[in-house]
Amino acid sequence: MSDFVSTIGDIAQVFDGPHATPKKIEEGPYFLSISSLEKGALDLSKSAHVSEEDFKKWTKRVTPKEGDVLFSYETRLGDAALMLPGITACLGRRMGLLRPNREKVIPEYLLYAYLSPAFQETIRANTIHGATVDRIALKEMPSFEIRIPPIDEQKRTVEVLKALDAKIELNRQTNQTLEQIAQAIFRSWFVDFDPTRAKIAAKQSGQDPERAAMAAISGKSLEEINRLCEEHDEHGSTNVAGAGSAGATLKQLKETAALFPDALVDSELGEIPAGWGTGKLSDLAEFKRERFEVSELTFENYISTENMLENKSGITRASSLPKVKTVPRFEKGDILVSNIRPYFKKIWLAHFEGGRSGDVLGFKCKEPDQVEYLYNFLYQDSFFEFMMLTSKGAKMPRGDKNAIQGLEIILPSNELRKRYSSLVKFFYPKSYELVRESETLKNIRNMLLPKLLSGDIDPLLDAEDKGYMYV
Repeated sequence: MSDFVSTIGDIAQVFDGPHATPKKIEEGPYFLSISSLEKGALDLSKSAHVSEEDFKKWTKRVTPKEGDVLFSYETRLGDAALMLPGITACLGRRMGLLRPNREKVIPEYLLYAYLSPAFQETIRANTIHGATVDRIALKEMPSFEIRIPPIDEQKRTVEVLKALDAKIELNRQTNQTLEQIAQAIFRSWFVDFDPTRAKIAAKQSGQDPERAAMAAISGKSLEEINRLCEEHDEHGSTNVAGAGSAGATLKQLKETAALFPDALVDSELGEIPAGWGTGKLSDLAEFKRERFEVSELTFENYISTENMLENKSGITRASSLPKVKTVPRFEKGDILVSNIRPYFKKIWLAHFEGGRSGDVLGFKCKEPDQVEYLYNFLYQDSFFEFMMLTSKGAKMPRGDKNAIQGLEIILPSNELRKRYSSLVKFFYPKSYELVRESETLKNIRNMLLPKLLSGDIDPLLDAEDKGYMYV
């Protein structure tokens, strides 16, 4: 619809930062660069810092404040995010901001309008294609047309879209938490040897080693563990192992604690718990060699390095399919790792079967009940660092398969690897479920976004008058 068409200059001020880059440091005000923009959100984890002195220089034109719409006007055109509250930051090169007139537009609505297909097309139509980068001319931007309806309609639109985004973000955070828990347990048990060290310390101080290990494993204090054990001991050992959830949990905790040694010994890989061994990665996993017919491939079951996401973020839908007859196969439970530029840390635990690019390694765990242990071992930054150290090629490093198979590793007991896998096993089906739900929500949001922002539908029509609601 063409009603309520305005221009950027009518509803916001346009600013950019200095056309230079200051010295970046580890702490201080944030330096907002193109990397800070991530799918409509501000990702401060990818933002550098500047000194207080440079911050003053870089904010002479403008200091970003809550509600500003940050955007890129070179290279990654179309990216945008809202400035968060309580953040001290300056604009980097190729970054601009829109400061909304809040009497005319809500900041959240302006962001959604900026990201809408209609305004993205406006950006494309006004793109200047340079020899090295594409850009938009900031001096022309105030004339860009954008639909800005009355404030009441903006509020209703934002309410619907924010509700969808909030659920998508909650799912992302839940998945991140599950991954962090699995990794925290892995590092505690198999890298830092916390339960073993707890047993050693308990023996030296005359305390119960098993209960000390139980405390290290559960995250409870020794006092809490003692109290829990005493409460169950009062009712006899049968209750401890009984069907009650507390009894079952205590029994499992005792069994897990018993699997950890109470001493450290020297090995060629440094100190390790007594009774554990050393070996090579090939003792745990092998590379998949089976083939998959390309005729059976879809955009959903083909995995290449292009549709694997950086920083251990899983996969997305493929954008193209290979033109050969067969590709390497992967199956449910295989672990895929991109072998090109290992520093991107692309890894995924497969939950369906399909085909993969030859540049994606397929690890098959030799013990089916230890898949989660292997996945979390390969998930470690140290594994990707090893891939880089032994990689071939300077401009586009590739992992060396022989070196990877020969990676020297610590081998905890078979039972402990199984116990860890069984403990975190349920995390991954839950994670896949949340990913699928988020994909559905994203599709709904993407379908609604242009219709809401164009005015084709009213987000909250009165149910009594109209007989329906969009929610």
